[in-house]
Amino acid sequence: MTGGRSPRILLTGWFSFLNGEVTAGDLLAAEAVQDALRGAGLAYDTAWSPVFRPGALHLDDADPARYTDLVFACGPVHSRPPADGVPSPLLALHDRFAACRRVAVGVSVTDPDDPAVTRFDHVLPRDTDGQPTGVPDLSLRAPAPSGLPLVGVVLTGGQHEYGARRRHSEAGAAVTDWLRTVEAARLPMDTRLDARDWRLPGTPDELHAVLSRLDVVVTTRLHGMVLALRAGTPALAVDPVEGGAKVGAQAAALGWPAVLRCEQAEAAELDRLLAWCLSAEGRERAARHTARPAGGGLLDGLLRRLAQPYG
Repeated sequence: MTGGRSPRILLTGWFSFLNGEVTAGDLLAAEAVQDALRGAGLAYDTAWSPVFRPGALHLDDADPARYTDLVFACGPVHSRPPADGVPSPLLALHDRFAACRRVAVGVSVTDPDDPAVTRFDHVLPRDTDGQPTGVPDLSLRAPAPSGLPLVGVVLTGGQHEYGARRRHSEAGAAVTDWLRTVEAARLPMDTRLDARDWRLPGTPDELHAVLSRLDVVVTTRLHGMVLALRAGTPALAVDPVEGGAKVGAQAAALGWPAVLRCEQAEAAELDRLLAWCLSAEGRERAARHTARPAGGGLLDGLLRRLAQPYG
């Protein structure tokens, strides 16, 4: 089917379709195929959904005449339409690239007679309905992960007691807009406890178990900062109250430097403090807070007052 042309492959998958979806497994399978094609010296392009990667090559912009082969990687192969009135994306792919040799690899075949399956020239499945065994998934062949930091994110939209000084929406937007640019694994968290909801910690110890395994916590909550430090995890705190309030006051009480007022939450400052939190100095400073404080402070003050005669 090459017609004497130099081979050029278009790599596709469910990650290529506007109405598809991109899973971590899909993306790793694509990386495994890309790695194999590069290793074999084969020229290729990858088509991405415009929603997932707006600046990349999109399927609608890929000229079928440019390619000798089309590879479809990972996911199920079927002809079911995604919604009423929307044609099957796989059948449309077959129609558009009919002049190419088409190969499916690492896919699940639920119906071998489905035209989405039979129209491929070759199908290399990871599993087929009715067969008891399969082959290892392509994601296992992807290049080794890069070891990104794990960042817990603890935000608050409450604290209405601060009235007109509240900048919680602005602070949350600044933090989340910035987080989209950070190369890290992000884990949304909450300090709120609820024994009825499995998505929330039911006890402080459950929360601590997560906090202690993170590389850094980004937070607009006082206890997001304090409990991260108690677990020995550096905290990048943004005080969401104009002029500063309890978050900034607690950071000062603890001598913790990685804190910004909401008015200061610019990307450059957030980047600077994140780098410090991830540094050896930041980790060492956070580790100091794992020890229980010595006597004094609020509890001694409470006990002195309770020891005074009543009345």
